[in-house]
Amino acid sequence: MPAPKPTNWANGRYVAVAERIAAVAEEVVMAVDHRTPLAEAEVVDLACGTGSAALSAVAAGANVTGVDITPELLEIAKTRPGGEQVTWVAADAAHTGLPDGGFDAAVSNMGIIFVEPTSLVAEVARLLRPGAVFGFSSWVRDDTENPFFTPIVAVLGPPPPTDYTHDQWGDRDTVAQRLAADFDDLVVETSSLTWNFASLGAALAFLENESPAHVNLFQSLDGPDRDRLRAAFEAALSRHVDGTGAVSFSSPYLVTTAVRR
Repeated sequence: MPAPKPTNWANGRYVAVAERIAAVAEEVVMAVDHRTPLAEAEVVDLACGTGSAALSAVAAGANVTGVDITPELLEIAKTRPGGEQVTWVAADAAHTGLPDGGFDAAVSNMGIIFVEPTSLVAEVARLLRPGAVFGFSSWVRDDTENPFFTPIVAVLGPPPPTDYTHDQWGDRDTVAQRLAADFDDLVVETSSLTWNFASLGAALAFLENESPAHVNLFQSLDGPDRDRLRAAFEAALSRHVDGTGAVSFSSPYLVTTAVRR
């Protein structure tokens, strides 16, 4: 399998993904608010996508800056209710250009996990004041079957070795090791998100037309491999079809909070 290209997050329809994981964004913001009240606080949402965590922080009374590397997603975020109250910045989450120690909290909903981790953690530490809280969500690798990923390995083989992968942030020991130099009072909570689709066709359409990572993958393949991958996804998702024809399965994730030393 060739080395994967960076995901073009403007491909497909990322907002469809954001809508499905918006509840996790609210959970991240609530976890941070529990540790440091966000009313009137300065909050940065890193790799914010279309802004679900940023807007949840606005609802909690925070002054919010949202950062994402994809301007097209920020344009969508600006149009959402409350979007006019956020300062939106097009930048890499690991190199934001924002002021040193300018924030009381940093949040991210399944965003920073795709950023090179060493520079990302250094940037978060730079942005946060002592005593500030960093909170984020991350997917946990499911070693049994993940119908969004297992078919890729079955058809194309395991991905080539890389310096980091997004699911490393789903390992508690890795999280603790990456944050140890700059953060204390680590709290990691486990939960799961249920993916629901009205039909098998709707689930396949989500992968082929909406989820940017999958859309990018499909577009990178020639006809036969694309057909094989689609058939593998269909077979995997079929195992989660209920008596009404709907598709439902769960994905585990972590919500981590830690305090800037």
